[in-house]
Amino acid sequence: MMNHFMVLAVLLPLRTCYATYSQEESIVFPVTYLNISKDLALQRLLVEWDVGKSAHDAELAMSFEIQVRRTYETSTMWTEFHNTTLDKSGKPLHWIWDSDIPLECMAHSVRIRSKAEASKIWSQWSLWETVLGLDTSNNSGPQIFPNEKIVEEGSDITLCCIGRKGQILKQFFLAPAVHVFSHTDSQIRLLTVKNVSHQGVPHITVYCQESCDEEQCYDHAVFFVGKSPDAPNDFSCQTQDMRTVTCTWSQGGDTYLYGCHSPKYTLYEEFSQKKVPCTVSCSEQCSCSWDIGQQRILNITVTVENPLGKKTATDIFDVTHRIYPAAPSQLWEECTDTKITLYWKHRNKGIELFCQTEVLLPDGKVELHNSSDTHLHYASQSITLDGLQPYTEYTTRVHCGAAKHFWRWSEWSEARTIRTNEAIPSGKLDIWREITPVQGGWNVTLFWKQAPSFQANGENISYEVTWGKVEDGSKSESMSFSSVYNSTRISIDNHSYRISITAKNNVNYSLPSVLIIPSTTAAFIPGVRYNFQIYGSVANKASLLEKKTGFLRELPPVLDPVVEKVELTFNAVTLSWDSYPINESQSGFVRGYHVYVSPLQEDCSLKGSQKHVLPDDSVLCKYTIENPEEKRYTVKHLLSNTKYKLVVKAYTGGGETPIVNFIYIDTPLNSNMLYLLVLLVIVPALVAAICRWKIKWVKECCCPVIPSPSKSKVLSFKEFKIGSEKILKISDCIPDMLAVDSKAEAQKLHPWSQLSSMTTDDKIDDHNSSCIYLNENEERDFTPTPTPQTHTWFENFAYSSHLAVESDPYQLPETIEASKPELSVMLYQPHLYFDICKEDVASTPRETAGRKTNLRYVSQTDVHCLGRKL
Repeated sequence: MMNHFMVLAVLLPLRTCYATYSQEESIVFPVTYLNISKDLALQRLLVEWDVGKSAHDAELAMSFEIQVRRTYETSTMWTEFHNTTLDKSGKPLHWIWDSDIPLECMAHSVRIRSKAEASKIWSQWSLWETVLGLDTSNNSGPQIFPNEKIVEEGSDITLCCIGRKGQILKQFFLAPAVHVFSHTDSQIRLLTVKNVSHQGVPHITVYCQESCDEEQCYDHAVFFVGKSPDAPNDFSCQTQDMRTVTCTWSQGGDTYLYGCHSPKYTLYEEFSQKKVPCTVSCSEQCSCSWDIGQQRILNITVTVENPLGKKTATDIFDVTHRIYPAAPSQLWEECTDTKITLYWKHRNKGIELFCQTEVLLPDGKVELHNSSDTHLHYASQSITLDGLQPYTEYTTRVHCGAAKHFWRWSEWSEARTIRTNEAIPSGKLDIWREITPVQGGWNVTLFWKQAPSFQANGENISYEVTWGKVEDGSKSESMSFSSVYNSTRISIDNHSYRISITAKNNVNYSLPSVLIIPSTTAAFIPGVRYNFQIYGSVANKASLLEKKTGFLRELPPVLDPVVEKVELTFNAVTLSWDSYPINESQSGFVRGYHVYVSPLQEDCSLKGSQKHVLPDDSVLCKYTIENPEEKRYTVKHLLSNTKYKLVVKAYTGGGETPIVNFIYIDTPLNSNMLYLLVLLVIVPALVAAICRWKIKWVKECCCPVIPSPSKSKVLSFKEFKIGSEKILKISDCIPDMLAVDSKAEAQKLHPWSQLSSMTTDDKIDDHNSSCIYLNENEERDFTPTPTPQTHTWFENFAYSSHLAVESDPYQLPETIEASKPELSVMLYQPHLYFDICKEDVASTPRETAGRKTNLRYVSQTDVHCLGRKL
């Protein structure tokens, strides 16, 4: 039995071990320990619990369900699941819950149950663990919770008032009044404020009163509404001497929290893991400075914090890249009349600086000048400002930056106003005079003033008037006047005088302004331009009223415009002349130009022109240009292929110089007229000629005239007569050509048969006509051949029908037949050999009708349509 017990003792631990590690079994580890506490400052419940050591040995993944409820509530007001893995340390587990109402207002209870994460079976709930509120305490009066608190603007807050036991709370409210949600209980009253705003007051006061009226029946509390601080803006750090670093930043918006609740700043260096030993000061900007020793690379974090939160900003930098020099000091200068050399000192020894100088000019404009040199081992620098005005004030100041790894400019130095040295007055005085005749001479009143271009260039300005005769060069007289005077009177005789007025300062005299008083009064010369300035004098002050320019008498221009370019068309010419001067060099005011053109007729009919008669009674056409700035003019309506002469003259109020030199031009032929002539004359004539020729050609081809033997060229040969008829020997005439109307008939024709069978009713076959060509080379090469050949012989009946027959050495005997006894027949034997070609040649009906035979005579005159069909 004991052995059996031993077996059971061994099996139980094995079964327990299996149950502990198995995720298949539904092993439950209930909460064996639970404890809660509260943090009233943070309004948190702190929960601590455990499930026993056996669960820690298993290192199980556990799930816990936690519930929270309040005393006056019957249902759970919060449930949360918490997952964790138990370890072998055996330490209790922790959970924190933030309450939306003060924990003082009422009791809170917590309970927990657990299960293995892989299991579906929960343990039993633990017992409720409760922390009591102050509602159960025996207070001496009503209490408000939280009694002092910082509330973030825009958040929600719940307040409570706890009354004494046996007392009923009468009222619970805020001032200034805000919209709230309330929960009422006989002893506890709650107020929930949504979206709290600052409302322009630093705090909100809460009041609570019980139903009694004694002093102990009242309570109140103050709540501050604020914001969490903004992150430090524009946070950066810099140094002036690479030993002391200063960090600056902007504060951001107002947090509405002051005193002990205002934002607090701290700086921390990450590389050295040390808090920065500096005191933060904030006015418009916050700053903090400290000695960095030998450290060159820094990582600075600034933290701003108040009860509602905290923000940070970071700057990582190399000190050599963050040099912000001190402002230059101890400025001094060296001056001339046009230069200022400005010197200054700085405290940044060992740092190469690049400086910039600002110069305020008298007209209010600002110029910036960069210094061209840098200094590393000297504590002073300089810059030279050139091109300045004498005796003029300039305001200057300087700032500098690091020449290497420029970071930013230093502050400006103190501004310094500097006046350049005096110089000789520049420009001339504006002077004029009044002349009054007196016995033996003139009284001349002289006036002067500083012209706009005049610069005194100094102080203690005075004026000196000097006058003397022009002709004999006698000693001049002079008078000096202080700057308050601007006129004087002198007396001179009738000689010419030269008067000069100059301004003088501590350096020297200005250039003189000169007047010449002529020896006579009609002192103006014709053709000379004079400029007049008219001043009015009031209260011993002269002011310019008007300026006038004029001539005693205008004269014609000195020179004529030079025509530089002539552009021609068939009916126009364009003249361009040089930039003609119209200034004071002229002997009058140039009013415009005249362009003269020689006309073809005396009445000058060119459109837009006027007739102009020269002293020699010749006539020109005149065109007027009234704009003296014009430099180009076109004369139109000219004739083509015509000679013209032209001239351009400038005119003034005094007229113009005589017309002497002309420009000669020839207008080109009008190509359009040539084309028109061709179209209207030549083309019709050519068409008429062609038509005439075609009519003759048609006539000759259609109805040719049979030539009369009496008009033939053959009659120029030697002739003889038989009776009254002229007889032409065939041997004396060589016809141009003989044509046969029908090739077939020509081949069958024999001379003797022709004579007897010729009728007027023979038909003409237009489709079988032939052409006979002359072959001169065959005349002498012809020899009889033994082969029988057919020969055709022709008889010309147009000349004579009574011709003697001449023997032909080449005649074949069988071709000769007897003729009528009374008729002497001469066979036509040409000296040339004629071929009968096979090319078709048609005879006109008229030729056939006139001939009435099968043979056609072709005269020795030219025939143009021979061999062509019509």
